[in-house]
Amino acid sequence: MDAAVSRARQALLDVQRPDGHFVFELEADVTIPAEYILFRHFLGQPADALLEAKIAAFIRRKQAAHDGWPLFTDGPFNLSSSVKAYFALKAVGNSPDADHMRRARTAILAHGGAANANVFTRALLALFGVLPWRGVPVMPVEILLLPRWFPFHMTKVSYWSRTVIMPLVVVNALKPRARNPRNVTIEELFVEPPDRVRHWPGGPQQKFPWTQIFGALDNLLRWAEPYFPKSLRKRAIDQAVAFVEEHLNGEDGLGAIYPAMAYSAMMFDALGYPRDDPRMVQILNAIDKLLVIHENEAYCQPCVSPVWDTALASHALMEAGGDPAERSVHAGLAWLEPLQITDVVGDWAVQKPRVRPGGWAFQYANPHYPDVDDTAVVAMAMDRAGSLKYATAIARAREWIEGLQSANGGWGAFDADNDYDYLNYIPFADHGALLDPPTADVTARCLSMLGQLGEVPARNSAVARGLDYLLRTQEKDGSWFGRWGMNYIYGTWSVLCAFHVLRRDLRSADIQKAIAWLKRIQNKDGGWGEGGESYDLDYTGYRPAPSTPSQTAWALLALMAAGQVEDDAVTLGARYLAATQAEDGFWKEERFTATGFPRVFYLRYHGYAKYFPLWAMARYRNLKTGNRPPVLAGM
Repeated sequence: MDAAVSRARQALLDVQRPDGHFVFELEADVTIPAEYILFRHFLGQPADALLEAKIAAFIRRKQAAHDGWPLFTDGPFNLSSSVKAYFALKAVGNSPDADHMRRARTAILAHGGAANANVFTRALLALFGVLPWRGVPVMPVEILLLPRWFPFHMTKVSYWSRTVIMPLVVVNALKPRARNPRNVTIEELFVEPPDRVRHWPGGPQQKFPWTQIFGALDNLLRWAEPYFPKSLRKRAIDQAVAFVEEHLNGEDGLGAIYPAMAYSAMMFDALGYPRDDPRMVQILNAIDKLLVIHENEAYCQPCVSPVWDTALASHALMEAGGDPAERSVHAGLAWLEPLQITDVVGDWAVQKPRVRPGGWAFQYANPHYPDVDDTAVVAMAMDRAGSLKYATAIARAREWIEGLQSANGGWGAFDADNDYDYLNYIPFADHGALLDPPTADVTARCLSMLGQLGEVPARNSAVARGLDYLLRTQEKDGSWFGRWGMNYIYGTWSVLCAFHVLRRDLRSADIQKAIAWLKRIQNKDGGWGEGGESYDLDYTGYRPAPSTPSQTAWALLALMAAGQVEDDAVTLGARYLAATQAEDGFWKEERFTATGFPRVFYLRYHGYAKYFPLWAMARYRNLKTGNRPPVLAGM
C-alpha cells in the first residue's frame, strides 16, 4: 500500500504545472464537440480540415453498440446527442452512405426522428433551416424587461441558464440563418417532413398543471410576438447586449462555459458585429482555448476545471505526505490565493446584497460566478496546510459561504434560494435544469468547511440548520443524493465526511443506515460503481455499474469517515485500488463519474482517477499504521 501511494503521489507531482496549479481534461459527451463544428459552420468559418477530421474521429469512436451516441459511457441511446453527432459528421464530409452514418440514421429514425430532439437541439436545427421556428417554444427577448416580482425573471434561474439565455433569446428573436457553407442538411433524419410536424415534444419532467399553463402561455406568446412594439424589442436586445458585455470575462468567456460563449458570438454576429470586433475576437479565442487536441483526435471541453483540480489534488497530496508533496501543496495554494474574488459583486448578490464577496470560481476566471463548492474545498485545503498566511482568505471564504446559505438550511452551487421549481416546467426548459437549488453534496461540503474550522451545531446556527437539512434529505435506503458527482455514492461520501468533522455520534441511526447501504452496494471485485441511470426522473435510487477508481475512493473515504477502517469492506476496497493501479501510477477510468445536469449532461473529469484513489489509499495507510488519531479534516 505504501509503495502504491508513493507511485501515485509521484505521478501526480509530475503533472503539476510550473506555476503550481493542476488542470486535467474535462470531457462531456459528443454534444459539445458536435456543437463546436456546427457553430463554426454557422459563422461560415469551418475549422481547418485537420482539426475537423480529429473531432470527427473522436465522435465516431464514441458511437455505441446501439448505433447512437449516449450521454455517458455505456449509457442508453440519446436522441439529441445522436442528431447533433450525425449532423456534425455530415457537415465535415462523412458520407450518409458510410456504415456508421447509416447505422446512426436507422437508430435515430427508430426513436422518432430529429423532430423528437430536445429544445436546444431543435433551436440549433432551426438556425440551419432544417426545421421551422414553430418547432421551438417561444422565448421572446422581451422577457428580459419583466419586473423582478414577475413569476419569471432572469435572476430566478441558475447562473448557467442566465448566461446562455441572455444571448440565446436575442438570436432566437433575430432568427439568423446559418451560413452553412457546404449546404449540409439532414432531412433524412425526420420521420415526416419537418414542416408537417404539428406536435413537438416536451420535457419528461413536465407535469400537470404547469405543463398546461405554460403550454397555453406559449401559444399566446407565439400569436402575440409579431405584434410586440419594435421599441420594446430594441430595449430588450440592448439590455441583453449590455449584460453580455459586462460579463464577457475576457478570453475566459461568458460564464466560462461553452454554450454561453457560443451563443454570445452568435448574438453579436446576428447583430452585424464584424469578425474583427474586439468582443468577437475575445469570444472566439475563449472557445478555442477549450479545445483538447491530441495526435489523432480532438474535442471541445464544456469548460475547464483548474481551481477544482488544484484544490482536490492538494488535499490528496497532503494526505499522502512527504516533503515533495508539501512543497507541491504550498505551490498550489500560492497559485490559488490571488484567484479569490473579493472585488467583484457577482450575480449572487441579487439575492444576498449584504454579503461581501469572497469565493473562488471553478475556472481560471469567472468573477461574477464564484462556486460555493470550490470555495469550501479551497478554504479547507488552506486551513489544513496550517499556514497563517491564508487566514484572511479563509475568513473571507467562510463569511461568503455562510452568507449564501438558503432559507431551507442548504446550499446551492452558485446562488441562494434558487428554487423556483415551477420554472422547470416552461416549454423552453425541457431539460429540467434551469435552477440551482440547494443539494446534499454542496451543503455537506459547506458544513465540512465550517466543522474543520471548529464550528459545531450547538454554537453556530448556520451549521445547525445545515445539519437539519441533511438529516431531512437522507434517502430511504440511507444514501444522499449527489448533484455534482455520480451520484448517491458521491452524495453519501460528502455527507459522512461532514458528519465526521462535526463529530456526530457514529452510532446514530442515520450514519449506521448509510454505512449499511455502502456495504450492501459494494461490487464483488471490492470496488464501487454507479451508473447515470440513477438520476432517472422517477426515484429508483442507486443503479449498479462496474467499479471505478473514483467512486471506489469516495466509498472508502465515506466508510473511513464513519469509523469503519477495520471493516472487511474497506480492506477489499483498498485492495481493489491497489490491484487496478496502472504502471504510470494513475488509474484508468473511461466511465463518467460526474454530473453537469442530471438526465441531460454528464462529465468525465480526467483528474478524478488521479487524485481521489491516491487520497483514499493514503488515508487508509495512515489510519492503519501507528497510533494516529482519526483524521479531523473536512474531507
